[in-house]
Amino acid sequence: MALEKTPQGQRQEDQKQEGQKSGEPNWLTPTEMAAWRRYIVASRRLLEALDTDLDQHDLTMADYEILAQLSDAPDRRMRMAELAEIAMLSRSRLSHRMKVMEEAGWVRREACPDDKRGFFAVMTAKGWKAIVAAAPDHVASVRSRFVDKLSKADQIVLTEIFERVGNDLRDEIK
Repeated sequence: MALEKTPQGQRQEDQKQEGQKSGEPNWLTPTEMAAWRRYIVASRRLLEALDTDLDQHDLTMADYEILAQLSDAPDRRMRMAELAEIAMLSRSRLSHRMKVMEEAGWVRREACPDDKRGFFAVMTAKGWKAIVAAAPDHVASVRSRFVDKLSKADQIVLTEIFERVGNDLRDEIK
């Protein structure tokens, strides 16, 4: 669909304003579309590459994120609901990953003594060994595939952009 001009020669900005009044979609400008598509493609490729790089450790990115969160938590344990929120996983997705990770011996679940329905995710010694072994390769992968491609100024700008987007999304979803 041509976004620059309508058959009548209207500029896209005019079209956007009229579209908002008439219930038409607020179509993306070519610049907006380029930014959006490049973000989607690059982020998917990056996550796929990082996931592939963890194959040698028999971990997925989701596994790594769960182990990383638990490794930073006091006593390497965290409430399942909190872990799901921090790791950006639905509770059912986290529950599925936990089953797989329990079978691998990386984590275990413990009942919460204060809440009969609640559970803790707890990193095991084997889980600690797994993250300690994978972390250097993962950090090298993140560095070579992402960080080293950005200037310090780029890093600051991206941090600000994604802080803003992330905060807005968090507020909208709650």
